[in-house]
Parts: sequence; structure tokens; C-alpha cells
Amino acid sequence: MVRAVLMAALVALSAPSALAQAAEENRLQLEGIAAIVNDQPISYSDVRQRARLLLLTLGRDQPSVELIQQITGQALEQLIDERLQLDRVAEFEVVVEPQEIDAEMTNMAAESGIGADGLRQQLVAAGVNPVSLEEQIRADLAWNRLMSGLFGSRIRVSDNQVEDHLDRLRTASKKTQFRVGEIFLYAPDAETRAEALQAAGSIVEQLKQGADFRVAAQRISSAPTAATGGDMGWVTAEDLSPALSEAVLAASVPSLLPPIEVESGVYILSVTAKREPSQPTTKVDLKRLMTTDSKEATLTEAISRIKTCSDVQSVANSKSELRAQDLDDIDVVELGEEGRQLVLATQVGSPTEIFAIGNGLAVMYVCRRQDGAEALPSKEDMKSSIKARELNMISERELRNSRRDATIIYR
Repeated sequence: MVRAVLMAALVALSAPSALAQAAEENRLQLEGIAAIVNDQPISYSDVRQRARLLLLTLGRDQPSVELIQQITGQALEQLIDERLQLDRVAEFEVVVEPQEIDAEMTNMAAESGIGADGLRQQLVAAGVNPVSLEEQIRADLAWNRLMSGLFGSRIRVSDNQVEDHLDRLRTASKKTQFRVGEIFLYAPDAETRAEALQAAGSIVEQLKQGADFRVAAQRISSAPTAATGGDMGWVTAEDLSPALSEAVLAASVPSLLPPIEVESGVYILSVTAKREPSQPTTKVDLKRLMTTDSKEATLTEAISRIKTCSDVQSVANSKSELRAQDLDDIDVVELGEEGRQLVLATQVGSPTEIFAIGNGLAVMYVCRRQDGAEALPSKEDMKSSIKARELNMISERELRNSRRDATIIYR
């Protein structure tokens, strides 16, 4: 099995000095082809770089052998999917410009305020070639654009569908609800499930030590929610399978649950909040203003020029050290305890107190506040959500079909 072959070559990924030594010792192993997809090779170097990127997502601590094995297999399968996606994209001449990749990398680095170039520098410092991330972004953007172009206009979401979904959510709001995130490791047979279970244990330890759950879900999870950082939204116990439901009901809040084995793989669940039936909520529209130079003076000077919420974006555009982000129709529970307290203590039209975020500082302007609101999305958001879900299902079907029709040779 190719994962077993690659595992030995990747065993020291998180320690730069050990990595250099292992790379030299295994140089001959790492040269050559890991797989061939429709006559296009995927090299051991490609797999090694993608595995490094995935492991970096989980933090810098020494990974276990089981985690490396799982990540190596995941890296190879990701690269195979990307080759298949790009093959299909090439038929329609879909082009992704370099500035689009930079914009996506800037979004990824928004929490730290370091920009695309800063993210590239961090990757290089960790021994990861930025090209691996760039190619992943290119494939994602091109594939999503192709799927939207081919099928987006065919998806029709009626008002009745929207109302039916809102009615179901309204019914669910009368029950205890949990805000749950998921990471799913697909493992359809007993052998791979045992490997996935061991790897999941290592992932949980990395998450406990500070790795970002959302980023880990985006990079590792096989569930459709990977696109949203593993966020399942507010769910009731009845929405979950029996094994997951039992674990969530027994969990304290907030908590990261131990790995849960099911027939098709292994789940890692994060229960971040709990909402009792009919519990009123407060919804807000926010504009977050962030400085990337960690200087409070930069932020206070910007605040002095902002008179209303409509000024936030223009002021942010006036200086390269500033970034603005809209957070619309947010349930304050989703902001975490510290964020919730900051927002609830702030009058509409005013900024919160300055707080630390990543490597920078930020404030949030409260532009709208609705107390006692139903914990439901707007009709427009629900319509967009339904359409996105259907488009995602079509996308997964098209990729499965591409895999079925492709010639894939594991070396």
C-alpha cells in the first residue's frame, strides 16, 4: 500500500532538523512516482509537500506514526482528486488568475493579518513549499467555478422549499440544540478504520494543544462540511446518527469529544454551544475592523475617522495596515463568550473595545441588533444555503464519476 511506503519517509515532518536528516536518508525513496492519473504522474515529492501542509494545519508538535500514515494517504487522495478536477476544467478552458490565488491566501491569513506573502513566508519557514497550497487553491477555485457554471443555473429553489426548511428549523428550535463541528475520516473497512481511529486520537491531541479545528476540518475531513470548517450548525439529537447523538448528549459544553467509530469511518466532534428550547437569542450585524501592524494607534486613528458603519470599509481601504470584514445576521452565541460580552456591552453604531486577534488588534462595529429574535436564518440565506448544498452534492457526484472513469495507478 502506497501509504505504508510513504509513511517511513514522512516520520519526522514536524521537526525541521529531523526533517532535513530524514529527507537526506530517504532521498532515493522520495524520488519517483507515487501514482499515475490518466497518464499524469504524482511524484513522491508532491505527496510529501502536501502531507507537510496537512500536518502543519494540526500544529507543530511531533506527529504520531498513525497520524502521519493517515495524513499521507489523505495527501495522495487529495492530489488525485485535484488532477481529475483540473483534467475536467481543462476541457472548458477555465482560468484562475494569480491574483485570485493571492486573494484566497489573504483570506486564509485574515485572522493573523499577515497577508498572502506573509503566509507564504510562514510556510517556507515550516519547510512547506507554498506551491502545494497554491495548486490546491487553484484546483478548488477552478472546479467550483466550473460546477457553478455548468449546473448553478439549473438549480431552482422555490419559496415552498425555503419555507419547509425554515419550518423544520423552527420545530427544531423548540428542542435542545447543540452547535457542533465535525471532522470525518473516511474508512470503509476494518483495516483502514483501525488506522483512522489511531490517527483520530492523534488529531484530537493536536487540537487540544491549540490546533485550529476549522482549518483541520478544511484540510482533513471527508465530510461535506469541510468547506465550512466542519461547522454542522445548530442541530438536535434527532438530527444525528445514534452513535453521534449519544456522545453529544453526554458531552459538557464546550468540549472536544474523543474519536467516535462508525461503520464508514471515524468522527471527531466539537460541541461549542448548547441552546435550550425557545431560548431567545440576539442577532447582530457587525463590521470588524482589524489592524495588521499590531499598533493600537493605527486602530484608534481609524476609529476617530469613522462616524457610522458605512464608513468602516472606506476607512479600511485608505490604509494597507487595515482590513474590514462584514459579519451579517450573526447570533451572538456564535461569537464565543468574550465576543458576546463585548458586543452586548456596545450600543448600535459604536465600536466595541479593542481586542487582540491573531497577530493584530481589532474592534467590531455593531451595526444592527435584534433582541429576542428567532434563531433562524433569513429567507435569502436559507435559499442560498439550499442551493449551495445541492450544488455541493452535484459536485461530489461529478468527482465520483471522474474517479470511476479515470485510469488511476498506485505505484
